[in-house]
Amino acid sequence: MSGTSTVAQEQQQQGPSLARASGSMAIATIVSRASGLLSKLLLITIIGVDVLSDSYQVATTLPTMINELLLGGVLTSVAIPLLVRAEKEDGDGGESYAQWMITMSAVVLGIGTVVAVACAPLLTAMFIGSSQANPALVTAFAYLVLPGIVFYGLSAMLGAILNTRHVFGLPTWAPVLNNVVVIVTLGVYWLMPGEVSLDPVRMGEPKLLVLGLGTMLGVGVQAAVLLPALRRTGFRFRWRWGWDRRLSEFGGLAFWVLLYVALGFVSMMVLTRVATHDDGAITAYNMQWLIAQVPYGVLGVSLLTALMPKMSRAAAADDKDSLVGDLSFGNRMSAILLMPFSALMTVAGVSIGLALFSFGASGNDGGEAIGTALALSAFGLVPYAITLLQLRVFYAMKDARTPTLIQAVIVVVRIALLYGFLAFSPPGKLAVGVSIAMSLSFVVGALVGQVWLRFRLGRLRTGYTAWTICLTVVASAIAFGAATGLAWLAVRVVGIESRFVGAWVEVLIQTIVGLPLSFLLLALFRVPEVKPAVAKISRLVGRR
Repeated sequence: MSGTSTVAQEQQQQGPSLARASGSMAIATIVSRASGLLSKLLLITIIGVDVLSDSYQVATTLPTMINELLLGGVLTSVAIPLLVRAEKEDGDGGESYAQWMITMSAVVLGIGTVVAVACAPLLTAMFIGSSQANPALVTAFAYLVLPGIVFYGLSAMLGAILNTRHVFGLPTWAPVLNNVVVIVTLGVYWLMPGEVSLDPVRMGEPKLLVLGLGTMLGVGVQAAVLLPALRRTGFRFRWRWGWDRRLSEFGGLAFWVLLYVALGFVSMMVLTRVATHDDGAITAYNMQWLIAQVPYGVLGVSLLTALMPKMSRAAAADDKDSLVGDLSFGNRMSAILLMPFSALMTVAGVSIGLALFSFGASGNDGGEAIGTALALSAFGLVPYAITLLQLRVFYAMKDARTPTLIQAVIVVVRIALLYGFLAFSPPGKLAVGVSIAMSLSFVVGALVGQVWLRFRLGRLRTGYTAWTICLTVVASAIAFGAATGLAWLAVRVVGIESRFVGAWVEVLIQTIVGLPLSFLLLALFRVPEVKPAVAKISRLVGRR
C-alpha cells in the first residue's frame, strides 16, 4: 500500500470529531499557555531569579508531584480506558463506575494531603540539595500550597470523565482561570508594602501568605469550574462505596502506574536537588521548560487527548490495525507540528530568553541563562511527544507494566546524566546541563518505546514515520537557516544596539519567516499529512 493511500485511510479513520476536538482544545490551550506564560513573566519580573524565586518554584512543584504519586498518574493514564469500557459494558453508561472513581479519588487525595502537609519539612529536606536554597522558606510555602493536591487530583478525574463524554474544550479552558487567579495574586503581592523576610522566615507575613494561598486558590478554581460542565452532560454524583468486579483490574493497573509515577517522583527529586546546587538554576530550568511546553501543550496535548479515547476503543475491540494506524498517525503529526517549533527554540532560544525575561528583577543574566538552556535542550520536544504517545498506547491495551519498565530506563539514564552534569558543568551553567539531561532521556525513551511496541504489535510503519521526521528536520533547517540570516541582517542594517530590542527583532523575524516557510516546504516536499491543510487554503484562496 502506498504512503499516500495509507495516510488517506488513517485521516478518514480519525473522522471530523478528532479534527474538531483537536481544534477546540488547541484554541483553549493557546489561551491557557499564554496566560500561564504571562503569570511566570510577572513572577520573574517581580521576584527575580534568586533564592526567593527558587524557594517558591520548589514549593509549588510539590503538590503536582505528590498528586501524581497519589493518584494523578493513575487518573490520566488508566481512568480513560476503564471509563470507556464501563460506558460500553454497563447499563447506566458507566455512571456508577465514574461515581466510584470520584469517591475513591477524594478519599485518597484527602488522606494524602493531610500526610503531605504534616510532612512538609521532610519533603523540603528531600528536594533541596544544597545550602544555597532556603529550607525554611520552601517549607513555609509548602504549608500553603500543598492543600492544592486535592484540587489537582479532582481536576484530573473530572477532566477524564468529561473526555470520555466527548467534552474536551472546558477541561482545557479551566487552567486559564487558574492562571488569572495567580496573575491577580502577583499583582496584589507587588502592590503590598514590605518584603518577604529570608532570615528569619516568618510564616505570618502578609506577602508570604498572599503568594502561597493565592497559588492554591487558583488550583481550586480550576477544579471547581468543571463541576457545572459535568452536570450538563447528565452526570449526577453521589458517594459510591462497596465493591465492583473491575476493582481488581483497576488495582493491578494502578499499582504499575503508581510505580511509574514513583520513578518520576525520584527523578524530579534528584533533578531538584542537583539544580539547587546552582543559584537560580531551578528557576531557569522551570522557565525554559514552560516555554518548551507551549507548542506541545497547544498542539501535542490536543492531538493526544483526542486520540486517547479512540485508541482505547480500538484496543477494547482488539483492532490492532486501527491501533497501529493511530500510533503512526500520531507520531507523524507530532513531528510535523512540533519540529518547526523545536527548530525555532534552538536558533532563537537565547533571544527568546532575553526578550521575555531580561527585565525587572531578573536582568539580562537571568534571561540569557533561561534562553541558553532552552536553545540547547529544544531537540527533546518531538521525542517527548512521541514517548508520551507510545506510553498511552500501552495504557489503551490495559498494560501499565510496560510503561513503568520504560520509565525505569528513562529515569536511570536521566539520573546518570544529571549527576554527570553536576560533576562537570561550569559554574552558572547547571541549568543548561539539567535541561539537556531531561531532553536526552526522552530521546532514549522514544527509541526504547518504539522497539517495545514493534515486538508487541508487529510492523509499526516505522520507516514511513522516520522518513516523515527526516523531511520535517530538513524543512525546518532550511526555513530557520534563512530566517536566522534575515534576522541577523535586519539587526545589523538597522544598527540596533540594545540587546533587549535586538532580541525582540530577531525572535519576531525568525518566527514570522521561519514557521510559515517550514510548513510551506513540507507542502512542497509533498508530505501527505499536510495536504488537507493545503487543499483547504487553496479552496479559500479560490473563493476570494
